[in-house]
Amino acid sequence: MRTHRPHPAPIARSAFAGFRFPHDVIVLAVRWYLRYGLSYRDIEELLVERGVEVDHITIYRWVQRFTPLLADAARPCRHALGSRWWVDETYVRVAGR
Repeated sequence: MRTHRPHPAPIARSAFAGFRFPHDVIVLAVRWYLRYGLSYRDIEELLVERGVEVDHITIYRWVQRFTPLLADAARPCRHALGSRWWVDETYVRVAGR
């Protein structure tokens, strides 16, 4: 009599599987775009200076695909907000007063 053995869970593929460039290059380009507000062509130029020839459209596609993944990965590292807030003195002018 044969016993039923459960199949092992499939190994999760990397989000970077199937891409031509190493994941380090992809993450660097996406971080530059998100952090410094550079254009896709600026990032293309910076990567060419480092010996990586990539088209600005490819960088656009990387940003569209990997931004949600990077945001989810960074979420646990965010600082927790406290229950106390400090506000500097200010005034609001209403109807000229």
